[in-house]
Amino acid sequence: MTEERNIVAIIGTDAVAEAMRQINPDVVAAYPITPQTAIVETYSQMVADGRVKTFMIPVESEHSAMSAAIGAAASGARVITCTSSQGLALMWELLYIASGLRLPIVMPNVNRALSAPINIHCDHSDSMGARDSGWIQLFSENAQEAYDNTIQAVRIAENPDVLLPVMVLLDGFIISHSIDRVELLDDKKVADFVGEFKPAYSLLNANEPVSVGNFDSLYGYYFEFKRQQEEAMVNSLKVIKEVGQKFGEISGRPYGLFDTVGLEDAEFAIIAAGSAAGTVRGEIENLRAKGLPIGMIKLRAFRPFPAQELAAALAHLKAVAVFDRSDTFAGKIGGPIFIELRSCLYDLEKRPLLVNYIYGLGGRDLSGELIRKAADELAEVARSGQVKQLINYLGLRE
Repeated sequence: MTEERNIVAIIGTDAVAEAMRQINPDVVAAYPITPQTAIVETYSQMVADGRVKTFMIPVESEHSAMSAAIGAAASGARVITCTSSQGLALMWELLYIASGLRLPIVMPNVNRALSAPINIHCDHSDSMGARDSGWIQLFSENAQEAYDNTIQAVRIAENPDVLLPVMVLLDGFIISHSIDRVELLDDKKVADFVGEFKPAYSLLNANEPVSVGNFDSLYGYYFEFKRQQEEAMVNSLKVIKEVGQKFGEISGRPYGLFDTVGLEDAEFAIIAAGSAAGTVRGEIENLRAKGLPIGMIKLRAFRPFPAQELAAALAHLKAVAVFDRSDTFAGKIGGPIFIELRSCLYDLEKRPLLVNYIYGLGGRDLSGELIRKAADELAEVARSGQVKQLINYLGLRE
């Protein structure tokens, strides 16, 4: 007998809220900010209706939201919070505390441009600004992946070899407020998949007292703590893949660190993350049908950065175009994905030429025409063996 599938039309924020309902965390502490607000609104109603057992904390700011999340997680609770843009920026100092204390907090972040000028639409400047804060970062292409990633994030974060907080990234409005086809899992399947959180330590256990967040300045072990964080991030590469495969067993949708299209026989390729990956994929498939030897990589895990895996996947290519939806303002050295990809290819004896395309800042559309323009330029780089312009701003008004 074929199992009945639960396929719904749903917006991205509701898909994330539905994943949270099925996870049924002990504590949710959150503050509203566009375009994340809809997640908290929907989930608050679920709490009010008694559909979950979550203790909901309506705080006065995003700084307070992460502070409450840290306190709850340190006490041994399973904790989820949500934010966007300036809200994530207001959490800044707490992000480092959450990861430094090795607290497995899960946080969907609805990507939105940072001010100024004020802009409520999508780019990746908010999460990329926090890329070195010690949080795992998983990109979602659509509402289905936002739902799936939220569920997987719990198991990744709570793995004893990891114990790091996880951001689940979804593009503002493009994913968060657009209706999409999403296949929801059975409640029991999700509950069994995430399991019960059993923390090794709890601040509330008076019989086994522990110290958390100690003063560690004079001849302490701060350096050793940071080294352990890095080791946990390295460990998470394997865990993300393992959890992605296990999730595939219950959903039919396995996950890895990145996905590829036509890379095996390609001569050049585009790498992209987030909702743009779907637009790029469509154009890549059209161009391949016309005989152009192009492929693509959709990057899912940005933190940890899968350097060795990407280097192995790209080593045979002549040229690669990296699409970044944020800039580093570092003086014409490119966007964050470009910089890191360039670094991981450096030691290859034979490596592809790289070109960077910064696109979509503040919600600027990425059209098929722009992708085809970049593909044509990339084909010329592969043919000529020369890069005329390293950093390009795709779709910029003249």
